[in-house]
Amino acid sequence: MSLFAGRARRPVETVTPSRTFADVVLPPETRRTLDEALAQVRNHNLIFGYWGLGERHGTGLGLAFNFAGPPGTGKTICAEAIAHALGMKLLVVDYAEVESMWMGETPKNVAALFRTAVEQQAVLFFDEADAIATRRSMTAGLPQDRESNLTVNVLLRELDAFNGVVIFATNLAAHFDPAFERRIRTHVRFVMPGPEERERIWQVQIHPRKTPLGRDVDFKALAQKYEAAGGDIKNAVLKAASSAAAEKGSDAGKAIYQRHFERAMEDVLAAKQVMQQSLFEDRRPLPAEAAPWRTLALAALGVAVLAMIVAVVAIVMVL
Repeated sequence: MSLFAGRARRPVETVTPSRTFADVVLPPETRRTLDEALAQVRNHNLIFGYWGLGERHGTGLGLAFNFAGPPGTGKTICAEAIAHALGMKLLVVDYAEVESMWMGETPKNVAALFRTAVEQQAVLFFDEADAIATRRSMTAGLPQDRESNLTVNVLLRELDAFNGVVIFATNLAAHFDPAFERRIRTHVRFVMPGPEERERIWQVQIHPRKTPLGRDVDFKALAQKYEAAGGDIKNAVLKAASSAAAEKGSDAGKAIYQRHFERAMEDVLAAKQVMQQSLFEDRRPLPAEAAPWRTLALAALGVAVLAMIVAVVAIVMVL
């Protein structure tokens, strides 16, 4: 496999968390739900050990959390922040490497992920989790459908037996198999930030001492003008910095001005619109020269339908 596919990659990446909750700006309700999730982890031994609930419940002792929301709203950063708060490593699952072309290998790889998390005492993080936790097929007539169903079954079984922390992150929570609902302890909804959150997001993207800013920079005005997620704001800050650095002059005299931020955000939002376009949803009007031919085609179709009806009536009368 290494000869034909290149250097083999690992299905999980071990990350030593460096980002904390101070690096992410969240709405109050989302932050409250995350604090409750952290409290569940920290009180796990008290509840299932000293209070004896672990003796009454043999399965489902693990803590599975679902982070659901639009892209760029802080799901990945919060997964790393939780691992940092718990003093644990973060195992980031690369499902493209977990999924195998060989029949029966993908479920084995899923089971191996949970064993690795136990060995390393790490938080297991499934990003874009809807790819692996998708709804099972009712027919499962094709081999790939049976393989997908088996993978979901193994994932559910491992969740029941796992006694650690698992975090799922998705933009498409509706695609989850319904069986995951009762196995996930807490669902955390990530929403688009409001004006106050956006202003703080703009501010935390800038180094407080090293980043040179122009006197006209107004983060509050940017937050009110552009309704964007944290990931989009981050991209706009980096584009603005690149644009300011590329201008002529000495490095000592360069700075990032309001115009750089505004132009960068316009570019980011324009790029999002381009990505939302679809060749299958083209609603442009037909050219003027094509209109007569369309009329003739519709007329011919009407005549053909009428002739077919007359023929059917004639056959019925003969019979």
